[in-house]
Amino acid sequence: MFKTLKNAWGVPEIRKKILFTLFIIIIFRMGSAITVPFLDTTMITEWMSEKAKNGNFLEYLDILSGGALAKATILSLGVTPYINASIIIQLLTYALPPLERLQQEGEDGRKKLNTITTCVALGLSAFMSTAYYLTLKNSAKAIKYTTGGEGWLAMFVIILCFMAGASLVIWLGNRINERGIGNGISMILFAGICARIPTDIGQLGGLVLDDPKAYFTKVVIYLLIFVAMIVGIVFMNESERRIPIQYAKRVVGRKQYGGQNTHIPIKICMSGVMPIIFAMSFMSLPSMFSMFWPPVDVITETTTGGQKFYYNFVHFFSTRSYSYAVIYFILIILFNYFYVAIQYNPVEMANNLRQANGGIPGIRPGKPTSDYIQRVLSKISLVGAVFLGVVAVFPIIFLNLTTLDVSSMGGTSVLIVVSVAIETVRTLESQLMMRHHKGFLG
Repeated sequence: MFKTLKNAWGVPEIRKKILFTLFIIIIFRMGSAITVPFLDTTMITEWMSEKAKNGNFLEYLDILSGGALAKATILSLGVTPYINASIIIQLLTYALPPLERLQQEGEDGRKKLNTITTCVALGLSAFMSTAYYLTLKNSAKAIKYTTGGEGWLAMFVIILCFMAGASLVIWLGNRINERGIGNGISMILFAGICARIPTDIGQLGGLVLDDPKAYFTKVVIYLLIFVAMIVGIVFMNESERRIPIQYAKRVVGRKQYGGQNTHIPIKICMSGVMPIIFAMSFMSLPSMFSMFWPPVDVITETTTGGQKFYYNFVHFFSTRSYSYAVIYFILIILFNYFYVAIQYNPVEMANNLRQANGGIPGIRPGKPTSDYIQRVLSKISLVGAVFLGVVAVFPIIFLNLTTLDVSSMGGTSVLIVVSVAIETVRTLESQLMMRHHKGFLG
């Protein structure tokens, strides 16, 4: 990786792209420090420190925003609206024929889909901005003006600032796509998560300095597991199952075509972090309800049946409970199979092979080929799903055993950071290869 970065830095064209990407990331981090007017940031910080913890959904959103959500800055929403919009459009592409046709139209179709995704992201940002404003007003009590004309003005300005910040993030990501390195939204997400790592490292160091006997061994074990997790994620990202393909020989005139052997690469972690995002969004619903309708503090003899049920329901889905971890793990497996099912169509793959006079050695064309591909996908999906589940659930188990809450160094965050880093290095390698071939042919 470092050799690739060194070689890329030596190429003026690629160096300009790297510097432009860094410039956009600096703008993003500067925007994450500009607070929204009419807000009491002290009360917001105290409220977030109390509510956004133990790996809940609020803390997850704060991680994606690079800590901007906890400070109520103009970039508080971060990349979350665009990510959610991308997931929605991606799912609708397989359900709505017009979107499916756009996907098959090549570059023009993808541009139209990107425009639709941006519009949906703006709609989601309006909804999330309003919800965040109501949360700050009702739960955090952090709005300076809530009544009269000043209250209406404060509401309008706050919601508009959050929406403008979400639009700015999308615009910055598109600029990276055009003139920078890698996927723009992924790079901004990468920068936001990495921005919190020094804070968490300082938190670990503070715990060790305050009580070395209690925390030194725990921190060392955690760092060792953290390194092992990075190695495991890199290994699983590079792992793939190769289905051998053999093409039949064809004689046209005096020339012979085909006859070569190749393979279809199927990655073990083909769905990436999407199943974790789906599962976390689903599991966050009870905690979101508890923010607006808090359960009773303690169950007593006078507590009614409905209050007892709601109390037990919220605590059953607490992010620190093992019941949450088990359901979370199962949902990740189910969503991984769902995501793979909409990404890969074994029947279509088998038909394409037959049309190209290709086949899998020892497997007849047609339905036997599609059944074989389906069996391979099922096995690979299970391995990848279990790995994603272990990565996502590990922080919950480790938090219960050690009480160390290091959010940005958790499994999901590490998976995102490592995946984006690997993809960026691949982009640099491909651009180096393209430049080399261009010079050779020229």
